[in-house]
Amino acid sequence: MATEDLLERTKAGMGKAQDALRNDLANIRAGRANAGLLNRIQVNYYGAPTPLNQMAAINIPEPRVLMITPYDKSSLNDIEKAILASDLGLTPANDGNVVRLVIPQLTGERRKELAKEVGKDAEEAKIAVRNVRRDAMDELKKAEKAAEISEDVMHDLENKVQKLTDDAVKGVDKIAQDKEKEITEV
Repeated sequence: MATEDLLERTKAGMGKAQDALRNDLANIRAGRANAGLLNRIQVNYYGAPTPLNQMAAINIPEPRVLMITPYDKSSLNDIEKAILASDLGLTPANDGNVVRLVIPQLTGERRKELAKEVGKDAEEAKIAVRNVRRDAMDELKKAEKAAEISEDVMHDLENKVQKLTDDAVKGVDKIAQDKEKEITEV
């Protein structure tokens, strides 16, 4: 059994859980302009669904304004339609050259709801981290039963896996804490 390989796979799996959380949280509108809000928008461009960020430059000229400058001006109306059809709940303003999205200020109640949503997403990420830990521990137990590793080595590897888990959970908490701070800041 390649123990270093197991530890690397475990670390990578836990890192993927953190990355997935970052991606989920980037899609939460925090009352501040964030280009990540537009990551999931697909524009029907000449009959093919195309990611918005591949067909336009996205700038943040002001803290609560996203400015979308398409590379092809003929796609302005398609971009506008895609944003209206999305679940963002934002109304685009098309001036013939660019599309502007004004991010409205959040109410206190909406901020609390979003903070709860961040907490839920963070808990799901922690569950994913613990699932990776469980898989690693199961693999270690199988290796011990097959006499591939000794009990002392097994104990040492379990401690290393637990340390990776603790670090990953701290990372998830930090990501969630930063997003909650961003949401609750007025």
